[in-house]
Amino acid sequence: MGKMDIAHEMIKMAAQFCKVDIIKFQKRTNRELLTPEEYQAPHPNPANSYGATYGEHRDYLEFDVDQHRQLKAWCEEWGCEYSTSVWDLTAAKEIAQLKPRILKIPSACNLDFELLEWLATNYGGELHVSLGMTTPAEEQRIVSFFEDKGRSQDLVLYACTSGYPVPFEDICLYQIKHLVENFGHRVRGIGFSGHHLGIAADIAALALGARYFERHFTLDRTWKGTDHAASLEPDGMRRLARDLRNVSKSLSYKSQDVLPIEAVQRRKLKRKVND
Repeated sequence: MGKMDIAHEMIKMAAQFCKVDIIKFQKRTNRELLTPEEYQAPHPNPANSYGATYGEHRDYLEFDVDQHRQLKAWCEEWGCEYSTSVWDLTAAKEIAQLKPRILKIPSACNLDFELLEWLATNYGGELHVSLGMTTPAEEQRIVSFFEDKGRSQDLVLYACTSGYPVPFEDICLYQIKHLVENFGHRVRGIGFSGHHLGIAADIAALALGARYFERHFTLDRTWKGTDHAASLEPDGMRRLARDLRNVSKSLSYKSQDVLPIEAVQRRKLKRKVND
């Protein structure tokens, strides 16, 4: 919402109460990203706008690189990693100065090969790419690009449906299986970026092979703005982080026929056994 004090409170809440691993922001250079016509156009939903035009709205929400430097310091102070989605080349160059371990490329920008080229050549950290609004042929092109650059082992692909919020029938969780089967051996990992309601789908995504999870976060889903309704409030994010960690521990085969925890019950309860 363009407010550093709100960002600071969200960092503290996400880190201490929700216990997330990474807190991610976004960085846009609006005059670079938008055409003059797009910049001067009215916001498509005026009730959610923070400016007279869409460009002014986006400028109001934007943090500069020094503010991002402060956000990174706050994340580290509260025991979390800082990351950012970069939407354009200028934003990528600015945020790369801060040396985060991970940068994200949003679905909207995953075919901006000028951006991808600069990141693959100049940024040494992990590159996480969302695949909303992306065809299978485009997915292949993205992965092949990073393979050609020798960076595929720094690449994480996220199954994603671009919508806010996404109805359950459009989440399409089997896209995770598709990514695991086609690219799991070629990249660092597979993730899931969700814009749905609740946290059940994320747990299913874990069972299907996702190992990185991204969700939008807000302190109040009724706040002004288009993303809040598709975001998790603190207790939802807390439960999601808890459940993902706990369920991930359970995704295994038994290490022996009868586990030690079962042995005492076997001796007590099992009938008709010749031990």
